[in-house]
Amino acid sequence: MQRLLGCLLAIALVAAGIPLAAQPATELSTIAMDAVGGKVAAGLRVELYDVSSDVPRRIAEALTGEDGRAFLLKAGPIPPATYELRFQTAEYFLKQGVAVGDPPALDYVVVRFTVSDPAGHYHVPLIFTPSGYTTYRGS
Repeated sequence: MQRLLGCLLAIALVAAGIPLAAQPATELSTIAMDAVGGKVAAGLRVELYDVSSDVPRRIAEALTGEDGRAFLLKAGPIPPATYELRFQTAEYFLKQGVAVGDPPALDYVVVRFTVSDPAGHYHVPLIFTPSGYTTYRGS
C-alpha cells in the first residue's frame, strides 16, 4: 500500500506541474512508474513508432533515466501522425526479479496516440504492473 501511495504522490506532483527533476526542452516525453516497487521505473526501454501507414516505422528508442523519464523527440515540430509508444514492461520486470508469468501477461504495453498540433507538447505517463497499466496525457 505504501508503494502505491508513493507512485500516486509522484503522479500528483507531476500533474500539478511540480517536476520530479529538471527536464530539457522537449516535444515528446514519458515518465514510467513501477507500481510493484512503488518507484519510478529507471531503465525501462521505450520505443516510438509512426503507425500512420500499413508498415509501422520505428523513429526512436530510449531508456528511462533515474527519474523514470525518457525524451523521445526533442525540441521541434512533430509531424501530425498516429504514433505508438511501446514500453518493454516484461523485460523491465524480469531485470528487477519480478515474476511476469510464462508467457508474460503483458510482454509490452502499447500506447497509441495522434499528434494533431505539430507545435504541441506531448507527455505520456505510464503506471504499470506485470498484469496491468494506466496512462493519460500529461502536461
